[in-house]
Amino acid sequence: MKPWELQYFSPSPQSEVRKRPAWKLLDDGTYEIHTGWGGEEPGWEQWALPLGCGWFGTKIFGGVPLERIQITENSLANPYPEGLNSFAELFLETGHEEYTGYRRALSLDDAVAETEYVSGGVRYHRECFNSYPDRVAVLRITASKPGAVSGRIFAILPFLKEFGAQPGDGKGKSGKIYYENNRIVMSGHMDYYEIDYEGEIRVQAENGVVSADSNGISIKEADRLTLYFSCGTNYCLESRVFEEKDPKKKLAPYPHPQEKIRQTLDRALKLGFEELKLRHLEDYHDLFRRAEIDLGGVREPDKGTDLLLEEYKAGKESRYLEELYFQYGRYLLICSSRKQTLPCNLQGVWNVYDSSPWSCGYWHNINVQMNYWPVFSCNLTELFESYADYHKAYLPQARKYAAQYLKEINPDQTHSECGWTIGTGAWPYRISAPSAKGHSGPGTGGLTAKLFWEYYDFTRNPEILRRIYPILRGMSVFLFHCLRKRGDVFLAVPSASPEQVDVSPEQKGYLHTEGCAFDQQMIYETFHDTLRAAEALQIEEPFLNTIREILPHLEPVLIGDSGQIKEFREEHEYGEFGEKHHRHISQLIGLMPGTIISEKTPEWMEAARVSLTKRGDLSTGWAMAHRLNAWARLGDGEHAFRLLQTLLSKGTLPNLWDTHPPFQIDGNLGGTAGIAEMLLQSHSGRIRLLPALPAVWKNGSFSGLRARGAFELSARWEDGILTRLIIKSERGGECRLVGPGIPGGENGLHLRLTAGEERNIIPAT
Repeated sequence: MKPWELQYFSPSPQSEVRKRPAWKLLDDGTYEIHTGWGGEEPGWEQWALPLGCGWFGTKIFGGVPLERIQITENSLANPYPEGLNSFAELFLETGHEEYTGYRRALSLDDAVAETEYVSGGVRYHRECFNSYPDRVAVLRITASKPGAVSGRIFAILPFLKEFGAQPGDGKGKSGKIYYENNRIVMSGHMDYYEIDYEGEIRVQAENGVVSADSNGISIKEADRLTLYFSCGTNYCLESRVFEEKDPKKKLAPYPHPQEKIRQTLDRALKLGFEELKLRHLEDYHDLFRRAEIDLGGVREPDKGTDLLLEEYKAGKESRYLEELYFQYGRYLLICSSRKQTLPCNLQGVWNVYDSSPWSCGYWHNINVQMNYWPVFSCNLTELFESYADYHKAYLPQARKYAAQYLKEINPDQTHSECGWTIGTGAWPYRISAPSAKGHSGPGTGGLTAKLFWEYYDFTRNPEILRRIYPILRGMSVFLFHCLRKRGDVFLAVPSASPEQVDVSPEQKGYLHTEGCAFDQQMIYETFHDTLRAAEALQIEEPFLNTIREILPHLEPVLIGDSGQIKEFREEHEYGEFGEKHHRHISQLIGLMPGTIISEKTPEWMEAARVSLTKRGDLSTGWAMAHRLNAWARLGDGEHAFRLLQTLLSKGTLPNLWDTHPPFQIDGNLGGTAGIAEMLLQSHSGRIRLLPALPAVWKNGSFSGLRARGAFELSARWEDGILTRLIIKSERGGECRLVGPGIPGGENGLHLRLTAGEERNIIPAT
C-alpha cells in the first residue's frame, strides 16, 4: 500500500501574517483581521492544509517564525447571505527567522498534519490531528535537543463588531480572550441567533517554564510542548430550531457550551497525547482503509504536491496524482461529515471569512447531493448519517413548506396530505421554502430523496429501509400534487431547470415552463424508488397504485431535432432556450445521479452523449465533476478521463481543493465519485466492472468499492482485462457481474451469495 500524502517544501506563501496587508499588528502584540471573501485570503484557500473531525475544522499554514492555525465551527453562523463565521485564529511565535530542511505534509492515511525544519542546528517537528471520538484537536511540538522549545502562543477572535454594526442587521459579534496559567479561553456571543460560543486551549510543556500575561502564553526551554483544543456553541440539531420563526428564540433552551468544553478537555488531558492519537487513528483507519485504488502511479517522495500539480497542468501526467485526488475526496468527507455533527456544507467544515462563500450552505439543486455521492460507492456509508440526522431535524418545517408551495401553485385546492419538500438553500438554522418563481423546480426535492434510496440500496439494511420509506413516500405525495394532466401526459407545473436563465433580449430572468426534463426525471425516479421500497416492505395502498399508473405518462426523456435530450419540452434544436454551455446539466439528472438513462435505454444514452458534447467540458469545478460522472455512466472512459484531467488542470488549487472559484468541496467529492464510477457501476441492475476504463489505466487494481445490493468488490486487471475479482456480500442476495474477463460475455455471470459470503470469481494466476 503506497502512502497517500500531500507534501510541500515551503511554507504557505501567506503563512507569515506579519507580511499580510490584510492584517494589522496592534499595540498589545496581537493581530486584527480585515478580510471578506473574494481572493483576499489566497494562502488559506490555496495553500493551507485541512484537518477536521466533523465537530470543527482547522487549517494548518505551516509557518516557521509564526505558525497560524485557523479554526471553524459550523454552527457559528449568521443568516444568508453572510453564513458561516470564522471561529478563531491560533498563533505560535517561535523566533526561528532562519531555517533549512523545511517540509510540511498532510497524511491522508492517518489524518495527521506535520511540519518540520532545522533552525540553529535543532530539528523541530510539529504534529497535529483532529479527533472525532474525543472532540479535540491536538498539536505536539518536539525538538531534537532538550530545552529547545520556546515561544509564545496567542489567539484572536476575528470579525468582532458591535450589535447592528450595519443599520438594522442585528448581526453583532462580541468576544474576549483570557490567558491564565496554562489556559487560553476564547468566549463570545453572536447576536442574531443568540449564539454563545467558547473555545479553550490547554498548554502542556515537558520541563521548561509556562507563564501567562495579557499577550498570550510564553514557553521557555521546554523539551516538548502539547496543545489541546476544543470548541463549541449552544446550538442543538433539533426540529424546533428550524420551526421557530424568532431567531432570538431558536437556541433559547440550550445551555452555554462552557461546561461541556471544559469536561471534554479534562478528559482529553487524562487520556494524554499518545492515547488520544491511538483512539483517533483507530476511528479514522476504520473508515479510510476500506478502499484503495492503484492506477499504476508512482509516488515521488522528493517532489511537492504543488509541483506535481503544476507539472500535470503543463501536460505531464501523473497516475499518483489521480489516485491521490480520489483518496483526498474520501479524506475530506471523513473530516466534515460525522454522526451527531452538522453535515458537510458547500465548503465542508472550513471557512476563514466573516461573510462566507455562498454562505457555506447546503444547496439542494445538485451540490449537497454531490457531496454525498462517494459515501455509497467509496465505502463510507456511515457518513451519510450526518445528513440523515439533519433531514430528520428539518423535516417538520419541510412539511409546512410543502403545504405552502402547493397552496401557492393552486390556491383553490386543499390536500389532506402534502408530503415534504425543500428549496435550494439550507443552513444550520433554517431551510428555504421552494417558490413557483424560483430558479429550481420541484424536482429539487426528488433529487434530495434520491440520496435516501441510495442509502438503502447500497446497504440493503432493513432498518434503514423502514426509516427511508416514509421519506420517499412523502416526497412522492408532494410531487404528485405538483403534476397537471396535459392530454395523456402528466407534467410538473410550474417547472424550472436549475438556474437556467432566459437569454432572450427581453431578459425575463429564470426560465419557467411546464415539465422540464429535470423535474420530470426526478419525479419519475422518486415514484419508482418509492414503489421499490414499498415492494421490499410488502406495503400496498391506494396511493401506490396512483403513482404506478402515472409513471408511464411522465415522459421524463424527450429527444430533440439535434439528437439531444431536451432540457425544455418547447425546444427543438439544442440550446434554443437558456445558456448553451450552462454549468448545470439538469436535463441529464436521470443519467447521473439518476438511473433511468442507462444501457437499458440505448437511444436515450446516445441522446445524452449529444447533450454532453454540446454542453462542453470546461465549466466550474463542481460542474466538471458532474460531467465526469456523466461520461463515466455513458461508458466513455476516454472522455471521462479528459474531464478528470480538466478538473485537475483547470479546477484544482495547490492544496488540491476544488475551486468554483472560489473553493467548493463538491468538486472534490464529485471527482472522487467519478473515478469510482469509471471503475465500478451498479445502477442498471448489473454490476459492471471497469465500465469506463481509459487506455492510460490499462493496468491497475482497486479494493473495497461498493455496489448496490450491499456488495463489496476488489479487482485487479492487466491490459484492461480482469485478472482477479473478489466479491463479498454483506446481506446476501443475487447479482449479475459483467466486465472484461468475466465469464458470460454481455449476459454476465449470475451469482447467489449468502450473508457474509466472499467469493473468488477470477482467481489470481
